[in-house]
Amino acid sequence: MSQKVLLTSKEVNIILHRLACQLIEKHLDFSNTILIGIQPRGKFVAERIKQILEEEYNIKNIPLGFLDITFFRDDFRRTEKPVEANKTQIDFLVEDKKVVFIDDVLYTGRSIRAALTAIQSFGRPSGIELLTLIDRRFSRDLPIQPDYRGRQVDAINNERVLVNWKEHDGVDQVLLVAKTTNN
Repeated sequence: MSQKVLLTSKEVNIILHRLACQLIEKHLDFSNTILIGIQPRGKFVAERIKQILEEEYNIKNIPLGFLDITFFRDDFRRTEKPVEANKTQIDFLVEDKKVVFIDDVLYTGRSIRAALTAIQSFGRPSGIELLTLIDRRFSRDLPIQPDYRGRQVDAINNERVLVNWKEHDGVDQVLLVAKTTNN
C-alpha cells in the first residue's frame, strides 16, 4: 500500500478552528444547538470542535453526544465478520433543537442516512446540519452534502482516506491510502 499525507497536524488544527468559527457564525451562543459525533471516528472531531468552542471562544455548556449508527446502516448484515457496535451517549432530548452531525469523512452518505434514522429515537430536531472534516465529493451513493466541510478530497475507488487522531492513533493527520495490486 502506498500513502500520501493530505493534511498534517498543523493543517488539521487550522481546519478545526475554521470549522468552529463557521459554527459560531451560524449558531452564535449555541443555546438551541447540540453537537452529535457519529461513532466511531466522528467522536474525535466532535470533541475537538467542542473543546475549541469552549476554550478559545468561551462558549460554555454546549451539549455533546455520540450516536452509534451500526444497526441503522443498510449494509450492516453484508459482512462476514461480527458487527461491533459502539456506545450511543446522548443524555438529552433533541426535540426542537438544531442538531449538528459531526463525522470525520463523508464518503457514500450511508452513515449520515443511518444517523438521520437513529436520531429520531431522541426526539424531532428543528433542523439537522452536517459538519465533516473530509468530503469525498465524487463518491456519493445518496444525495447528502455537508453544510460545513474541512477539505474536499477527490479519491478514486482503490484509494481510502484515513484520518488519524493523536488521542487514538498518536498523531493528527489525514492520509490518502492506495491499495497496490501485486501481479
